[in-house]
Amino acid sequence: MASGHGNDVRDRAAKEAERVQEKLWSRNFVLAIGTNLFIYIVFYLLMTSLALYAAQRFLASDAGAGFASSAFIVGALISRFFAGPLIDNVGRRRVLLISLAAFVAVSLLYIPAGSITMLLALRLAHGVAFGLANTAVTAGAQALIPPSRRSEGTGYFAVSTTLATAIGPLMAVLLVTDGNYDGVFLFCAVCSVAAMLVTLLLRLPEAPSAPAAVVNQRDAGGGPQKPERRPAALLSKVFEPRVLPITTVLLVAGLTYSGVLSFLASYADEAGAADAAALFFGVFAAAVLVSRLTAGRIQDRRGDNAVIYPAMALFAAGLALLALVPAVWVVVASAVLSGLGFGTLLPGTQAITVGLVPERRFGTALATYYLMLDIGTGLGPVLLGLLVPLTGFDGMYAWLGGLMVACIPLYYLVHGRAARRVAVS
Repeated sequence: MASGHGNDVRDRAAKEAERVQEKLWSRNFVLAIGTNLFIYIVFYLLMTSLALYAAQRFLASDAGAGFASSAFIVGALISRFFAGPLIDNVGRRRVLLISLAAFVAVSLLYIPAGSITMLLALRLAHGVAFGLANTAVTAGAQALIPPSRRSEGTGYFAVSTTLATAIGPLMAVLLVTDGNYDGVFLFCAVCSVAAMLVTLLLRLPEAPSAPAAVVNQRDAGGGPQKPERRPAALLSKVFEPRVLPITTVLLVAGLTYSGVLSFLASYADEAGAADAAALFFGVFAAAVLVSRLTAGRIQDRRGDNAVIYPAMALFAAGLALLALVPAVWVVVASAVLSGLGFGTLLPGTQAITVGLVPERRFGTALATYYLMLDIGTGLGPVLLGLLVPLTGFDGMYAWLGGLMVACIPLYYLVHGRAARRVAVS
């Protein structure tokens, strides 16, 4: 018995030594993080400022001003339907550079745009370019991460997004003076150029060709090639069927998080605690940063279930806390729990997603991942907007907490029960 225990200890030590030997930090991985940071600074800066810009310059209605902001998300959502096969076939770096060139052009075209229609068209185009660039750089970064350190590397890569959530809105406040938004758009162009310059130095591994054995078999199933109807063949190119089950968890997470993004400020204002929303997002961002610097190592060493189950429980508890009166202690506690939970859940499920497919399908798998997240965050405000009049804000957050609890058995069914048996061939 003691001998068996000693062998287990030696096996774990050997695996840990092998894991440490696989180099995570490389020049290209750091450059990929930098590119992603600049892309997301532009995203958050414009998401923060475009609704007010549309209202002030074009006297847009509340609905029109809101769409000036959300049209970007619509464009990104559209891009997810063709981003995967385009990136996997044309090349990650090539798609990234073309998308960033569009980033620069659109940022400058905002300045002469003379109508709300033109502004909306630019937002849609910008969103498409963002979806392509984001998917391409993420697929490239995932290819740079050693498989044994997949979750750790994914967490570090996601830190760039977390930093952008603070830098983007802050720059929007600093650059908008007396209603002059030209500085915002010029700064976006500068960030886009910076992303291009970093990408010119970046060397991303391209998707390898499918092995001959796979070419002669169905890519998703491994059995003999059978005739496929056109709709099924087309769907398999646009979506990655192997990751659809795990991304249903992401769909639910995106929907629940949209309740925080879209309604927390209104809830706090209604309760006479308007400053609580700002406090929440500040603490939330700090908790997300902590989670992304730590949870990945645990996931690599202990397995997916060791972090995903606690992450969902923490996020559910944070949402449920918001059903209470938004006093300072409630807001801080909710922000910590939600930040640790949601901040772990996104990179954790992304690491699972790419671990379910061979490298040649990274682009399509990640496009499917982001598509489900975009659908959740996009539909969430609409569905929850119908729920709030029936339950109130406090009741809505109680329901969202319950929804995340219900997501725990969903995760068990789609991945958790087989987490240790998953292997990619």
